[in-house]
Amino acid sequence: MDSNTLPTPEEQPAEQLSLLPTPEVPLRFRLDIETRRRGLRHIAEIRQLLAERRAAHEAEQRQHRLPPRRAA
Repeated sequence: MDSNTLPTPEEQPAEQLSLLPTPEVPLRFRLDIETRRRGLRHIAEIRQLLAERRAAHEAEQRQHRLPPRRAA
């Protein structure tokens, strides 16, 4: 690759931000404590919302099921 072209995604290692403090995360990807707290709080809120939606969906499915057949 020459110096005038950018590497393709296949040529670059994947990098991402980390919400958990780990010493092996490069300094440019480390977040301050307040940002980590906000991020983790947001993740917890999303998980709660998904759990509530799943419970509502399961309740709706149970409501629409036919009652079991009785033996003749």
